Amino acid sequence: MTDDARPSPDALLREAEREGRGTLKIFLGAAPGVGKTFEMLLEGAEKLEAGADVVIGIVETHGRKETEALVSPLPVIPRKSIDYKGQTLTEMDLDAVLERHPEIVLVDELAHTNAPGSRHPKRWQDIEELLAAGIDVMTTVNIQHVESLNDVVGSFTHVRVRETVPDKVFENAEIELIDLPPEDLIKRLDAGKIYVPEQARHALEHFFSKGNLLALRELALRHAAQYVDARIQEHKSVTGKENGYAAGQRILVAISEAAGGEQVVRAAKRLADALKAPLIALYVETPSAARFSDAEKTQLARNLSLAASLGASLQSVPATSVQEAMLAQCKELRATQLVLGRSRGKGSWFGRRDGIVQDILDGTTGIAIHVIPFQDTPRGRDWRRLWPRGSWTGDVMAIGSVGALTLAAFLAQGWISRGPIDLLYLLPVIFSASFYGFRAGLIAAIAAGIAYNFFFLPPFYTFIIYGPVNIITAALLVVVAIITGQLAARARAAAALAMRSARENAGLARFATRLGAASTTEETAQLIRDELRSLLAVQTIVLHRSGDSVEISAFGQTKPDLTPIDQAAAEWVMEHGEDAGLGTNTLTASEWQFRPLKTSLGTLAVLGFRGPPGRDPIPTERAALAESLIDQAALAHERLKLEADMRDMEVVRQRDSLRAALLASLSHDLRTPLTAVTAAAEALSATGDEAELVDTVRSEARRLNRFLSDLLDLTRIEEGAVTPDLVPTDLTDVIASAVGDSVKTLAGRKVQTSIDPNLPLVRADAVLLNHALLNLVDNAAKYSPQEEPIEIIARMGRRGPVIDVLDGGTGIPQGSEQRIFDRFARGETSDRTGGSGLGLAIVKGFVEAMGFTVEAARRPGGGSRFTIRIPHDATVHVSMEDIA
Repeated sequence: MTDDARPSPDALLREAEREGRGTLKIFLGAAPGVGKTFEMLLEGAEKLEAGADVVIGIVETHGRKETEALVSPLPVIPRKSIDYKGQTLTEMDLDAVLERHPEIVLVDELAHTNAPGSRHPKRWQDIEELLAAGIDVMTTVNIQHVESLNDVVGSFTHVRVRETVPDKVFENAEIELIDLPPEDLIKRLDAGKIYVPEQARHALEHFFSKGNLLALRELALRHAAQYVDARIQEHKSVTGKENGYAAGQRILVAISEAAGGEQVVRAAKRLADALKAPLIALYVETPSAARFSDAEKTQLARNLSLAASLGASLQSVPATSVQEAMLAQCKELRATQLVLGRSRGKGSWFGRRDGIVQDILDGTTGIAIHVIPFQDTPRGRDWRRLWPRGSWTGDVMAIGSVGALTLAAFLAQGWISRGPIDLLYLLPVIFSASFYGFRAGLIAAIAAGIAYNFFFLPPFYTFIIYGPVNIITAALLVVVAIITGQLAARARAAAALAMRSARENAGLARFATRLGAASTTEETAQLIRDELRSLLAVQTIVLHRSGDSVEISAFGQTKPDLTPIDQAAAEWVMEHGEDAGLGTNTLTASEWQFRPLKTSLGTLAVLGFRGPPGRDPIPTERAALAESLIDQAALAHERLKLEADMRDMEVVRQRDSLRAALLASLSHDLRTPLTAVTAAAEALSATGDEAELVDTVRSEARRLNRFLSDLLDLTRIEEGAVTPDLVPTDLTDVIASAVGDSVKTLAGRKVQTSIDPNLPLVRADAVLLNHALLNLVDNAAKYSPQEEPIEIIARMGRRGPVIDVLDGGTGIPQGSEQRIFDRFARGETSDRTGGSGLGLAIVKGFVEAMGFTVEAARRPGGGSRFTIRIPHDATVHVSMEDIA
């Protein structure tokens, strides 16, 4: 078994750790209603008929008759009842399932949050315990509940999903995608098979719009494919067998020094865009790269630069054989499409130019290969290219070693005879080829043949050879010497490539370690500069933003002076996040080449490179290494930026905590004297003296007392000290109480109430809801004219009861519908009305503490509308039997 086919020890260890655990199967859907629970129950029933011990741990049918029909033949573990604040909630009885210990248990809704008092806060944690006990589990989940996709889903659905499942749960699971086209799902929604009609209409306008469903479906398909791909990789690691299949397309394009390489790269980019697949640009660096002309090096750099600018990830692989390296990379990267170029020019000096393409075609299976023909630039017959490159030192050493061996053999021929002398001549050939390359070995082979013929073949001391045996001996010596020298030279080249690759990998590891230890931006910048200067052998500087421009923050012994065009190129890179300067397509007159350090937080810094005048500062063979170093430098800057943001957040948190403590202290310290002032004003008012002055004192004291009460309430909300007591509450009583408590605030204003008599009871904290309504009524009184009535409407909305408070004022400023609920945010007329800007923040805090939501909007005819929405699951339906 070869090294490539040997199983991975880590994979085998992971496989051993899974022994004795149950297996998890997840039915994944793009949205509610695609049929996940139906498919799970159907498969459970099939396994039950096949003789497996299958039970239902918990399944939510949502009143769907088709689903309920599948539940009936399966044994069900009774649910466990949990008392929580006067309510009875039911959850899966985990202990009962463990005691029953079936082969397979069906557990619906993987992302469900358990009721308070359960052993685990999340249902997926219950499932982990079942798996650890050796029980197989089938479960369901929608794509929006995957933790890593939460932000992505929220960006286009505008719905923040609070119940999420960690991605690690999916790693060892079998994923079955339950797919349903959006058109069919919308038909099911219209038919009332998912939600009741009012909820269905609201869903179609929001979460279940066709655009959202298409995006969710694509996410589900991609996510399932990724996990299938991971399972294939895991299987390969465990068995050591390569099946050649990859989930998802991967495009690999071969980069060469040919002038038509740009055409090949563009064709690969078009293919990648059409397949929506990642593009990888591969350059195989062979020893022949050392013999490239300046024009070929320039063309290779242009091809690599074009691939990088088109979004390809660059990979440079040192190897002695282009074909073998490309075949190995196709397997390692699991490429599904390979794009090659083939010149339509004339043949080369030796053989066909398309030999590499043919060898790859013969050596691959299961990979689509695209051959792009191009017209290469014709090359003149440069005879110097036939003679391999080398050094004069190697040539002299080759001739000298042959001469030394000849002298030693001539002096010792009486002792060793002339028989083995021809074999001794292989020594200088191998020595020269191993230490000085193929040219030195070739010279040594020719010199050895001449010396052997002159000194040791009769007639001696002439270049004339008599007899076929002597001719064959001399010819074989030269041929064997050349072959041996070539093999030694290849071994030397392979060793040199391996040593260079090892040095680069060690440099990358050292660079990453040192970056991890850096704690300041200045230290990191200087370290980046020093390491890049050492590894890439080019002058390097680091620039950071300073006001509206960029300034050099790390340099060598002397700070270089940037010309105006250099400065413009650096600022352009910082602004646009793209390369500029020498060797790029932007501001090429600059003597520097500038590269951005791009992260998810934007461009955080700029690297500048300068090499010999007129040349690309980063050699072609170092392009992939440079990309890796730049990526690591960007990640280091991102880490420092995130750490700085965390420190700033901690400062803000401490400041908010201090402010909250100060507000709480202020509220408590001033409440006592205010109470005394109010009581004194009441006593003076009872005597009848100076009634107007006393009324003013009393009203202002009440106003200040109300302000301090708001401060205290806001402090409680921010500290999380508001714990609602949710009990069945009649909205009619709460609204009547709020209107009665607002009599003095309204000062004779007209209040119109409209309450739907069929409203159900809701689980709410009557005190908090009353306080929220008081603040909304007070806000309406402040921001609307005296003659305009205030309306309070309680009705049944699409998703539950709704309470509206409407006024006839100037209305909320456009675009301030969300900001109006911030602390100390006030309307345009707040200075006249004396508002503190805390009332609506308190409303939001109290309402959200009960699990409700509050919204603000402008009324079409003028004025504002504040809406408290109570979810349907917070309603309490009382039957006649319950009353009896």
